[in-house]
Formats: sequence, structure tokens, C-alpha cells
Amino acid sequence: MANRTRERQPLLPILSQHVTDQWHRRRTLLEAARAVGLGEHFTVDGVEWQRVSAKADALRPDPSTAAVRAVNRSTGELVQLTHTENQAFWQWAIVETLRLAGLRAEELTELTHLSVRNYQRPSGEVVALLVVTPSKSDRERVIPMSAELFHVIAQIIRRHISANRTVPVCVRYDLHEKVWSEPLPYLFQNMHGGAIRAMSSTTMWRMIHRAAAGLVATDPRFAEVKFAPHDFRRLFATELVNNGLPIHIGAALLGHLNIQTTRGYVAVFDDDVVRHYQEFLDRRRSRRPESEYRKPTEREWSEFNEHFDKRRVELGSCGRPYGTPCTHEHACVRCPMLSINPKMLPRLDELEEDLLARRERAVSEGWRGEIDGLDLTLTFLRSKREQARRFERTGPVPLGLPAPRRQQQ
Repeated sequence: MANRTRERQPLLPILSQHVTDQWHRRRTLLEAARAVGLGEHFTVDGVEWQRVSAKADALRPDPSTAAVRAVNRSTGELVQLTHTENQAFWQWAIVETLRLAGLRAEELTELTHLSVRNYQRPSGEVVALLVVTPSKSDRERVIPMSAELFHVIAQIIRRHISANRTVPVCVRYDLHEKVWSEPLPYLFQNMHGGAIRAMSSTTMWRMIHRAAAGLVATDPRFAEVKFAPHDFRRLFATELVNNGLPIHIGAALLGHLNIQTTRGYVAVFDDDVVRHYQEFLDRRRSRRPESEYRKPTEREWSEFNEHFDKRRVELGSCGRPYGTPCTHEHACVRCPMLSINPKMLPRLDELEEDLLARRERAVSEGWRGEIDGLDLTLTFLRSKREQARRFERTGPVPLGLPAPRRQQQ
């Protein structure tokens, strides 16, 4: 098992970059096609395309709902752009959520709009939380989301709201309990047999496999190494796998948020949807030891609030687990838990200049050990700078407002 993890460790950043680039390319192509009329030509990345339609599109009651199609003028290939962009988006969303949250496949399929909570600290800071429901084999987790993870979740919610005014409610089949769920606003859903269904873990595995297969031509290692959803959990930094808040504090926090949050959700979803989600959560909690949900002490609650202040560092924020000290001796640039604030990019350039000057001195003095150490730090610095620039390019996600449900007469 350890060998399986070691084989995939260097490939994960490549897969992550691939699904991100694929979605951006597909999205750019789709937007360019939508901007022109049928029969018109357009160019993306030096390739000429022509927007076309299928005969069946003209028979639709509303032709504007037809899929967008285009022909590659160089190869003659006909591409259904709406479908390929949708596939690329969900491949990206699945890979990145698994990579950044360390969830099991079942936990990912169970995420709903109601799993996303906001906690406003006394200081005014808003912390985005992801609620992972408990199961027989794993405890409940309330995870403070990193900026990257929240960006992915926000993109998913935005996609649903843009198309449907809210996150659609649908059912999910539980493979372990052999039952259908009540309709809930699951984040990961797709069309199945003409109806919306929550994605299964099998569907997610196929999407991950398809994404990895797209890299075989440029990186043959992906032909021999297969990724499965549980690989992402193993690859997630060991000290972060259970980086949720202590569950008795998380449960108390959710209890504080319940009145405020429920009011907001009831304005969007039917009362039954919110009730079904709470009943589902309560049912899962009942299977866990009662000790997990003890009342937190005043000292624990105070330490919980202080934790978020201690995560702030010069270059951004530290994602270390709640209640743990820094184990990397504050070598933040090398630390995988550091999330760079894009506003600090100029500071990274200054640090790189200093490191390069120190490296020149080390070379002139023949300090080979120092050279190796500086090279490693430079590698981490440049990697984090690229991540921050990529995050800066995406910018904030405009979620808009979900449409309030219509009151029954």
C-alpha cells in the first residue's frame, strides 16, 4: 500500500494541472463558440473552428437550449462542446475536491449544499466550513476550508445556480445501505436515464480514470498507474487526513449555526429538504459513540477561536490541523500546509532574489550541502508562486443569489 502511494505521489500535481488546463481550454472554446452565430468561424489558440448545428436542434421547442457544436476546420472533427466542457468541469471538480479535502468516495457523493456552512468569528472573520457526515467506519468532520477548496466548492454551486437558479434536489442510492435517499441538493449530480441523480462512486472513478488516460500520450507513467478515489485520501498529507475540528467542538459550532443557517436554507429549499438533511445527519450521528459529541469546555472553545489567529503568517495562512503546533520549524516556504496570499507574490520575488544571492555565495565557497538545501527551497518557492498565480488568475467566484422557493398558494 505504501508503494502504491509512493508511485502516485509525484503524479498527483501533474493530474491536477491537467484537469485544470483541460477545463479552462474547454470552457474557453465553448464561450468562443457561443459568441458567434451558426455557420460563423472563430479561432481559439491558433485553431480555426466553425459553429454548426444538428438537424434535431431545429425541432426543439426552444433552439437556444440545444447543445453547442463546432467543427475543427483543420481536422474536420465535429465536437459537441457543451458535453466536453461539462465532462472536463466535473473531472476537475472531483479530482480537486478529493485532492484538497482528503475525503473518501462515499463522503464526496454525500456532500450537499447544506454541507457548506459559514462561521463568523468574534473578530468578524468568516470561516468557510465543510460538514462531512459520519458513518459506521468514520467520525463526522467539520473541516475549515482552504481558499483553494472553497474556490472549487463555490464553482460547483455557481454552476448549479447559473443553470437552475438553485442547487437541484435529487435522490442518491446508498450502495452500502441498499436504499434511496430522500431528495437533497447534492453537489455532485448528473443526468441518468433522463433524470437527475447524485453521482455514484463508480461514476467518479470512471471520470478520474478518463482524466488520467488523457495524460498517457505525454506521460507514459499514467498508462501503468491507475488512480482511484481512495488514492487521493492516502496521498492527502498524513497530518491533514483528519484535519477537521474535534467533533464535539464541530458539533457545538454547528448547533450555534443551525438557527441562522436553517433560516437561509429554508428560504431556498422546501422545509422537507432541510428536515431530511437534518434527519440524515442525526441518523448517522446515532451510530457513533456518544463521547464524540460531549459539550466543549470554555477553555476548548477559547482555544478554538485562537486557532485561526495562529494560522496567519507573513505569506498567507497555515492549513495545519486544529490544535497542533507548527512541526516544520516555521519553514513556511517549504511547508505543504502554507496557502500563499496572492497579494504576497512580490514578497516571494524578494525571497527568491535573496536565495539566489545566497546560492551564488555557496557555490563560490564550495558549500555543497548548502547548495542542495537552497535548491530545494527554491523549488518549493517557485511551485507555491505558480499555485498562487493560478489561483489569482481564476479570481473570485461570483455565486450570485439562489432564487427563493415559490410559496405555495
